[in-house]
Amino acid sequence: MRILVTGATGALGSAVIETMLKKIPASSIAILTRKEERRLSFQEKAFRAYLGDFEDMPSLDHAMKDVDKVLLISASDEGDRVQQHRNVVDAAKRAGVAGIAYTSRSLRDRNNLSNPLMMDHFTTEDYIRESGLQYTIFRNALYMDVIPLFAGKQVFDTGIVQSAGMGKVAFALRQEMGEAIAHVMLDEPCENKTYLLTGGEAYSFDDVARALTELSGKEVRYTSVESQAFEDILVQKGIPQAMARKITDFNADIRNGQESVVTADLAQKLGRPPAALKEGLKLLFGL
Repeated sequence: MRILVTGATGALGSAVIETMLKKIPASSIAILTRKEERRLSFQEKAFRAYLGDFEDMPSLDHAMKDVDKVLLISASDEGDRVQQHRNVVDAAKRAGVAGIAYTSRSLRDRNNLSNPLMMDHFTTEDYIRESGLQYTIFRNALYMDVIPLFAGKQVFDTGIVQSAGMGKVAFALRQEMGEAIAHVMLDEPCENKTYLLTGGEAYSFDDVARALTELSGKEVRYTSVESQAFEDILVQKGIPQAMARKITDFNADIRNGQESVVTADLAQKLGRPPAALKEGLKLLFGL
């Protein structure tokens, strides 16, 4: 089996490849990267490495030669990622691959999202289903790894300030998601299945604050503020308006229960329970 992994240099892609290498040789994994130095680095390690990107159709066609499966790790939201994803799907179809997998997002209701950027994932899902390709969709929960970003560097002095109310998130470690994705890619054919890779429990930022208090011995409090007030706080800190709005929209979806879906899919694919909140925070904060 030969698998093309896009986004291989990112944190999720790296986690996927790390697990794959325990079962298959590097020569069975194809990599698409934008940077020549990274391509050479992968090539030196025996990967089939190609230079290109989602907007370079010839490079996509070249990378998919003799590939059985494609793992499309979603692009950043900086460009027209829906079109970029479509380009990958189209190339996979031209190449006649046996199946394509896509890393989407685990959200409760696509019709009531506050963050418009999340619709890109569902639009991509629709395009994959309509392509006629066999597929696997991985709907991933919000990474537990982003909690330090939400909490801020001074969390043990200032506490956590967000506009998420008491909304809960089924946080899971990115490393464990990558491991589970790799298992599915290697062990299962693409059979038009959708997996929701979530933690075993959903937690609010108040839960996060209490867990950090218990782990550190320093009192950490969570303060929830209204959306506009929170956006203003972010802008006052020097965060660009567009980014501040994006963060506030993330919070709105959390507040509205979009991120609270819990399933056993991740545990089943890992063969063990995923890391619980305290375990993950201990790792992420070095406690």
